Formats: sequence, C-alpha cells, structure tokens
Amino acid sequence: MELKDFIENFANQFDDTDASEIKAETKFKELDEWSSLIALGVIGMVDEEYNVSLQGEDIRESMTVEDLFNIVKSKL
Repeated sequence: MELKDFIENFANQFDDTDASEIKAETKFKELDEWSSLIALGVIGMVDEEYNVSLQGEDIRESMTVEDLFNIVKSKL
C-alpha cells in the first residue's frame, strides 16, 4: 500500500475539490466539500480497496490524509 495511491483514492471521493488540493498533509476536515457523506464514501473506499474496516472514530482521530493512511496501514 502506497501513500500516493491512497491519496488518489481518497481524492476520488470528492466531486468539487480538485485532486491537486489533496496531499498527505491536507487537513481533510477543513476542505469545504468534507461532509458525513464523503466520510461514508471514504469508509467504503477503504473497505473495497484495502479490505480494512474503518470506523467513524478512526476518521475523528485523524487530522490529515496521512494520519488516515497510517491507521489503514496499521490495520492491514
């Protein structure tokens, strides 16, 4: 699992946010488009792409995209 691929998959959950805005250090909850619906999309993407069950708590504890990546990586 590569951070670059995770960021790309994460960015694909957004419709109106340009993928170039999303980097490892991006505080994703500060993005204008971030919502509970996007959070559910991220949980579904992680389950489908990485076969990892992400919890709402995991998202709440994460500040950046890389934080979320590290949580997913730790559950592999």
